[in-house]
Amino acid sequence: MTTDPSAPTRFAAAVRYDAVVLAGGHGRRMGGAVKPALTVGGRRLVDIALDAVAEASITVAVGAAIPTSRPVEWVRETPVGSGPVAALAAALPLLRAPVVVVLAADLPFITTAAVDQLLAATGEAGAVVAIDSDGRDQPLIGCYDAAALRAVMPAEPQDVSMRSVLSDLAARAEIVRVDLGGDPPATWDCDTAADLARAQELA
Repeated sequence: MTTDPSAPTRFAAAVRYDAVVLAGGHGRRMGGAVKPALTVGGRRLVDIALDAVAEASITVAVGAAIPTSRPVEWVRETPVGSGPVAALAAALPLLRAPVVVVLAADLPFITTAAVDQLLAATGEAGAVVAIDSDGRDQPLIGCYDAAALRAVMPAEPQDVSMRSVLSDLAARAEIVRVDLGGDPPATWDCDTAADLARAQELA
C-alpha cells in the first residue's frame, strides 16, 4: 500500500516517538569523508536529520560523535562499521516510546513534514518510504512499531541487511509504503561527491 503524498497528515507532536539517526559508515564513495559532518545549505547533514526529528522524546545518534546543533545521545555499533542493523540494535535499549523513527544522516532534504507524513501513515508495524512503483523501499527513512522491531532484531545483527529486517517486520503486520514526494525529493541521499555537489546546488 502506498499513500497519497497530497493527503493531509497529523503533526508529529500527536505521536509519541523516539528517533535513531544513523550517522556511521566509512564514507568510502566520498573519499573517506565523515558524511554526517558535510554541509548542504549551510547545515551539517546530521543536523538536517536531527531537525527533522525535533519532536522525538529521545534521539540517539549512532556513529562517531561529532558536534551537533542540539544535544543527542551518541552510541556505537559493535563492531564498528558492521551496518545499520547493528547500529539500530545499539540504539534500541535507550529508547522508550512506542514508535521509532529511523533516519540516515545523509539526507539533505529530509524535513519535519516528511517525518509527520510517515507517522500519519503508519500501519500496525510501521511505515517506510517507497522509492518507486516497482516495490523498492528505503528502510532507512521509516517509522516502526518499537515492540515489533525489537521482536525481529536478529541476535547477531552484524552485517544483516535492513531490508531483511523490513521483510521480517512485514511478515508480522502491515507496513505502509509512503511516497514522500518533494522537489528536491526528501529521499535524496548523498552517497557520492557528485550527489553532494548537486544537493548543494539545489539547496
